[in-house]
Amino acid sequence: MTKKRNDLVLIETPNGPEVVEANLGGGQFVGFSQKSPDKESDNEDTLAAFEFGEDAVVLMVADGAGGLPAGRRASQTAIQSMITALRAAIERKDMLRTGILNGFEAANKALLDLSNGCATTMAVVTVDGRVARSYHVGDSEVLIVGQRGVVKLKTTAHSPTAFAVEAGFLDKRAALHHEERHLVFNFLGTADMRVEIGSGIELASRDTVMLASDGLTDNVHLDEIINVIRHGLLKESLLEITGLVEKRMAASDPEHPSKPDDLSVLLYRKPVESAAPKAATSVANAVGPEK
Repeated sequence: MTKKRNDLVLIETPNGPEVVEANLGGGQFVGFSQKSPDKESDNEDTLAAFEFGEDAVVLMVADGAGGLPAGRRASQTAIQSMITALRAAIERKDMLRTGILNGFEAANKALLDLSNGCATTMAVVTVDGRVARSYHVGDSEVLIVGQRGVVKLKTTAHSPTAFAVEAGFLDKRAALHHEERHLVFNFLGTADMRVEIGSGIELASRDTVMLASDGLTDNVHLDEIINVIRHGLLKESLLEITGLVEKRMAASDPEHPSKPDDLSVLLYRKPVESAAPKAATSVANAVGPEK
């Protein structure tokens, strides 16, 4: 099911696939979600894009923890809590960062209050003007790449295998085949939840912001993702990368990872900036648990 209004796109489809396009916060958004091909239960991913003023947007992906109760409810609750906190921030005229952190705290409390053991990851990116900043809990990923493939931001999953790769103890390709790649140690819905906050990234024209659940990152190598999303039309890039994931999930190949899972991906770009006017002579003419 998709909810679409002037300031919000919310994708919480139980089955899918579902593709949604919108213009929010002065940029273009496209999102995709579908459930894992190997299960009968509903999709446990939820994603959203919320406009925080004319030139700012908040992008969100939550992935309910598999193996725990009510994963779908957990991801939906987390996203709804974040949206509620952002609306309150607008009403109170709080800073965007304040609204985001309040949203994480509210989401964590809401899940703990359910008292059913549910949990979820959540990755959030704010794009305010041309400045992007990431916030994440768990292993849903944020990636920002330039048109030529330069990685400007890649979050590190809160998992033992990801930390081993960062420390140089494990090759990043080997990590995708590791028997414990599904383990995560940081979730919303836990007393020791922590939010990792990234530095501000200045977006250039044609930079692409991507958020995705691990259904993408557990099935496709980083260089493959970059090569697809760095250029071309957003919707075409989205369909190409999700199509590749579907093929990987359906076939076991020792050369490539294959881990059937719920899959959610969103891409976002700001429009190309117009060229600066030439200087004028007149002074007057002179921006954990298992999943």
